[in-house]
Amino acid sequence: MDAWEAAVAGRSPDVVRIGLAVPLTGPLAMTAPSALDLAALAADELTEAGGVRGRAVELVTVDAGQRPAEVAAEVAALHAAGAVDVLVGFSTSDVSRAVAAALAGRAGYVFTPPHEGGRGSRGALRIGSSPLVQHAAALAWLVRHRRARRWVLLGTDYVWPQAVHRAARTVLRDLGAEVVGELLVPFGPADPGPALGLIRRTRADAVLLSLVGRDLVAVNRAFARAGLDRRVVRLSGALEENGLYAVGGDGTGELYACMPSFAAADGAADEGQLALQERLAARVGPSAPVVCAYARGVHDGVRAAARLLETGVPEPPRIPRPRLARADGLVFREVGSRD
Repeated sequence: MDAWEAAVAGRSPDVVRIGLAVPLTGPLAMTAPSALDLAALAADELTEAGGVRGRAVELVTVDAGQRPAEVAAEVAALHAAGAVDVLVGFSTSDVSRAVAAALAGRAGYVFTPPHEGGRGSRGALRIGSSPLVQHAAALAWLVRHRRARRWVLLGTDYVWPQAVHRAARTVLRDLGAEVVGELLVPFGPADPGPALGLIRRTRADAVLLSLVGRDLVAVNRAFARAGLDRRVVRLSGALEENGLYAVGGDGTGELYACMPSFAAADGAADEGQLALQERLAARVGPSAPVVCAYARGVHDGVRAAARLLETGVPEPPRIPRPRLARADGLVFREVGSRD
């Protein structure tokens, strides 16, 4: 349901409404089809199982790809109008912070992707990983197994990449590796020249990419055009299946991701991921979008929000285990986790 349609329609005694704040525009918009379909699957399955105290579950969409103040104002207005009972979603962390402040504990907010760590806001339940939990094992594996010793940290200039870089500096120092350069850039299309120049100038053999969505895709494409993709290890905490498809796949063996879930590949099948993909295909047909980590998080978030509405008590989040996968064409193959 559209946000303003929900505001005009008002409450229904037979329905609970979960606000779904996902990026319909902006850098992460490529993940929206997956996220919308997985959230709808969760809502349908909850309703078919009896709903929340006998009430059907409806979703009310909010575009979390807008500026932080705009998203926060829309969410606050919807809550004030009684159009949503709880909010679920993912976005960049500057947006999530603004939303949490706007709700200020008045309504539950389930934030589903990897987050910046630190103390969360009152009323906000974060079910993703902190930077240290998400990246530490992956960095250690690459240092030990790929001899990635000289790192450049490249990210967007906002709170999540900044927190990732702080964690990475600590981990790499303890591993005896070296951070030889760092660059934070604005959102949006940008000249990749300065980043590529920094990598060449510092003789880096590895890059931690803390960009998201289309910005991450653009940098990976620039790597390939510059011929750096075959000799420089790249690790991303935001690369998922939609982003890999947008890059056109990668066969270099040097592109790695440490998101909490990956599409199944030979010998590394994630049974939960497979089951979700099969249920989604049964619901929307064989052209169903891929179950990426962002979409899987939203599916879990909708179910967590329903439990919160039903019991009034949030369940402790189940932090995803650390994972590391290498891009192999258009799929990921898991190569390391806790080791």
